[in-house]
Amino acid sequence: MKIFLTLILFVPFALSAQKKFVISGNLQGLPEGSSVSLSNANDPNDTLAHSVVKAGGAFELQGSVAEPNLFQLNLDGVQKKSVLFIGNDKVSVNGDVAAIQDLAVRGSGVHDDFEEFKKTFNPLFQELTSMNQRISRSPSLQQNDSVMKAYQEQVETIQSEVDKYVASHQTSPVAPFVVLVTGEMQQDVSIVERRYHQLDKKVQDGFYGKIVKQQIENQKVGSIGSQAVEFTQADPEGKQVSLSSFRGKYVLVDFWASWCRPCREENPNVVKAFNKYKDKNFTVLGVSLDQSRAPWLKAIRTDNLDWTQVSDLKGWNNEAAGKYNIQSIPQNFLIDPQGKIIAKNLRGPELHTRLEELLK
Repeated sequence: MKIFLTLILFVPFALSAQKKFVISGNLQGLPEGSSVSLSNANDPNDTLAHSVVKAGGAFELQGSVAEPNLFQLNLDGVQKKSVLFIGNDKVSVNGDVAAIQDLAVRGSGVHDDFEEFKKTFNPLFQELTSMNQRISRSPSLQQNDSVMKAYQEQVETIQSEVDKYVASHQTSPVAPFVVLVTGEMQQDVSIVERRYHQLDKKVQDGFYGKIVKQQIENQKVGSIGSQAVEFTQADPEGKQVSLSSFRGKYVLVDFWASWCRPCREENPNVVKAFNKYKDKNFTVLGVSLDQSRAPWLKAIRTDNLDWTQVSDLKGWNNEAAGKYNIQSIPQNFLIDPQGKIIAKNLRGPELHTRLEELLK
């Protein structure tokens, strides 16, 4: 009986003892005596382990984590950092600090999944960023159909790769991370929700899975296919205007502000769309995130915004913006005659294309 009790007591202890990470490093160019640490990439002040480098760039870090996550390997001796996606694994890190991006990390299947993500998505992200920078530097490119088509095709390529990655990594903690970092590129929350439900329950309940779930709940407000949330605010004359008063028309609810440069740059495009389709059951409702009345009214006059404008002059605390979870501007929502949101964030030629489809 004593032996049996000893085994019962020993086994949980043994299992508990295994639940830790061990990172064995050997990095050329890392000064002997310098410090190395591992910190939470989502909270750099949270240090999980610390060590001192031995001769030849050798070091060892030990500790434990609640679940696999992104961590930052801090190499103080050379003022460089590397990112590891690991759990309580036995990991080796080898290479040269002169090529910090090419370190060989072995022993963690989760990190292998992370490396696969980087190999697939980094080139795609870099190309999209390059395209976005070219378009931003030359606003005229926004009117170039071939340029905008190429940009949209790049976005669609990334979305396709997200679907492939999630389908093939349903049990990996990296999958919800991928859904999260690409979520802003997907305006249709139902697609993000579909990806989330493909994930294994364990990773759904993990760190990144919980964030994705919360974002889905937030994005359902104002999502494509949902009923537009009602609000009422005052126009420049003080008259209270409700969104529901536009029922029966296509209405573009446009969140903007006089101080928002991208908004002001987009205004001529909205003016052009308004003038072209205002006699075809279409209008615009501008909601300003201004705090002062004078610059708001001046911008309306200067930009020739001849549609209904409202504001409560509370800036980022605008109540309508709060209902639609507006985190940045410009943002817009296209609402059909029945009050359903059918598109969002239509800018440049994309706005004209969608209106042409609906109102031709």
